[in-house]
Amino acid sequence: MAEQLIGTVTHYFGKVKVAAVKITEGQLDVGDTIHFVGHTSDFSQKVDSMQIDRAPIQSAKVGDEIGIQVVEHAREQDQVYRVLPD
Repeated sequence: MAEQLIGTVTHYFGKVKVAAVKITEGQLDVGDTIHFVGHTSDFSQKVDSMQIDRAPIQSAKVGDEIGIQVVEHAREQDQVYRVLPD
């Protein structure tokens, strides 16, 4: 599976299971599959929704800091990759 680095986790909100991700490269769209990789993190999931300042968005670009609900615990400094389609 080819992957493209798109950002880094800047914060994790445990009660609501949301990761704040700073987009540093490329673009991320609802429906994309992402892969979280860190010292103790390694999981993939589909992006069902994203938010900026609690407002839903369909696409995120470089410089955006977005919130994504995650299926597992993400940690600050985890790298976030977009899984590229075959």
